[in-house]
Amino acid sequence: MKNQKTEVDLVFERYSKRNVGNRYNILNADVWKSTYERNQSILKILARYCDTNLAQKTLLEVGCGNGRNLLDCLRFGFTPSLLTGIELLPEQVNIAKNILPSSVNIYKGDALSIQIPINSQDIVFQSVVFSSLLDNNFQSALAIKMWQWLKPGGGILWYDFIFNNPSNPDVRGVPLKRVRELFPDGKLIVKRVTLAPPISRRVCKIHPNLYHLFNMIPWLRTHVLIWIEKPKVSVP
Repeated sequence: MKNQKTEVDLVFERYSKRNVGNRYNILNADVWKSTYERNQSILKILARYCDTNLAQKTLLEVGCGNGRNLLDCLRFGFTPSLLTGIELLPEQVNIAKNILPSSVNIYKGDALSIQIPINSQDIVFQSVVFSSLLDNNFQSALAIKMWQWLKPGGGILWYDFIFNNPSNPDVRGVPLKRVRELFPDGKLIVKRVTLAPPISRRVCKIHPNLYHLFNMIPWLRTHVLIWIEKPKVSVP
């Protein structure tokens, strides 16, 4: 009998076969508009809920991809040696290591198998990772790991879409109800962001500023940015 494939194997297969071409090139107006909007919202969250200088904060990104998000974190003021990324795909790890300072910690492999000290991270970041996980048990196991890595008083920084994509069976939306199930002890601060990509691509071809016009309609936003705060340890 052949060994049953794990969710890690299946994620690797799904991402290895993806061919998105130039769709996510940062020079595309819809990409840089949505990236700017998301980063602006992230900075507002960090300004409100991080009580010290970002240079003193530890941050770990699960599924760091090509390192672009960690590069943004450096621009925000994080210290390279306090940043950590975990990525499953070897080619993405190589790109990340090429564009990031060598003092940024990049781990290759399955996040569940990487040894990260518990209570070691001020921020644990995930960007469109959970929507790529089709197995509920694996989602739950990863959420538990992320929560263990997080310091009391720290926060999960969550960015993902909440609706299913009927044209892509390799992903599924993660609604708020599911996020609350994954982090039952967390306090959630939620912001709806990101104009639906199919709409964004079309309107930005006409003029980039149309992104903001259409994005003013809340129900056209497909993603959520969430700060999931871990309670501080009570002092006896």
